[in-house]
Amino acid sequence: MKKTSAFFLVLLLHSQFLFAQKGDTISAPVALVDKLFGFADNLVERVSTDTWTFIPAITYAPETSLGVGGRAMKIFRLDKNSSQTKNRPSSLPITFLYTLKNQLILTAEVDLWMDHNNSFLNSRLELADYPFVFSGIGNEVTDQEEYSTRYLYYHLLYHTKIARGVYLGPRYEFRADNIYEKVEDGLLETGDVTGSNGQNLSGLGLSLNIDTRDNIFQPSKGMYNQLSWMEFHSVFGSDFNFTQWVFDFRKYQKIGTNQVIAGQAWFSFTRGAAPFHHLSMVGGSDRMRGYFEGRYRDKNAMVYQAEWRFPVYKKLNMVLFGSSGQVANNLSGFHLRDFRYAGGLGFRYKLNSEGLNLRIDLAFGDQSAFYFGLNEVI
Repeated sequence: MKKTSAFFLVLLLHSQFLFAQKGDTISAPVALVDKLFGFADNLVERVSTDTWTFIPAITYAPETSLGVGGRAMKIFRLDKNSSQTKNRPSSLPITFLYTLKNQLILTAEVDLWMDHNNSFLNSRLELADYPFVFSGIGNEVTDQEEYSTRYLYYHLLYHTKIARGVYLGPRYEFRADNIYEKVEDGLLETGDVTGSNGQNLSGLGLSLNIDTRDNIFQPSKGMYNQLSWMEFHSVFGSDFNFTQWVFDFRKYQKIGTNQVIAGQAWFSFTRGAAPFHHLSMVGGSDRMRGYFEGRYRDKNAMVYQAEWRFPVYKKLNMVLFGSSGQVANNLSGFHLRDFRYAGGLGFRYKLNSEGLNLRIDLAFGDQSAFYFGLNEVI
């Protein structure tokens, strides 16, 4: 990871030197950079079509060994005869990853904007046989133990526009876990942790969205606020009965011509006998990069994140980001001194005219972590 950090630092300093040069004469280094960007553009065009974007992926982690796979995304519009600026693009992202330890993840998701943006449908399916890390429950946990699970996850969300930029609709969620490998004499092996022997979850709820973003892939202004309520109960076929509220507030502010400040405040509150897999969690590629997924988990969680996005050269952009968060058993357990912090930098490469980006992030929290994906985190 130190070599990766050094690479990004050298690239950043070198790019600042190259792009700060003035004059009509293009230097040899700048010409070389132009050729490299031209090669990258041609490569993206060769592996993609008019509506599909394909990105190969290679990952490595001690618990997974070498992993290979790819990500593909199809972008399209259902209202083809309508103005492109008035109708939001729909998307179909697919991800596949396989490791040398015979672990795999397959995800498929569809976002459909219909009826001139008056209705929206989101559906996501995940199939995985993958290792995770459990550190206990609470904000002061220090133990870490690996476990492996085979799981199936599915959710379905349908929104109807009830006012300008305001959408409301039902949501269904299902997850089945078969935890087949645990650390001997570990926290999960004792059976004292709720959900440590596996789970079947099924729940219904409602979701309210306030969405005024100017671009769903690369917003430069507007806001995205989501308030969701989920009720998991045996009536719906769930092994555990609990309620979960999630509040997600995001704001985008354009600075100057091409720079954007993005901010997020995220809160999750869980009540009832929730399994450890579905507690409110901090850590992972979406919330608190630099901490592994679920590093901290409890009944309540809060995360604050901010990003500064700015152009570097042609289709290449950079991002500087920071975040803080914590978990607590009850609301009175939140304290300023208990926040965990993370930060890092990333590069974005624009893949198409819709604003879809290839994302590469290097984050520092309680570990150094490397993230690769499509689209923005916030």
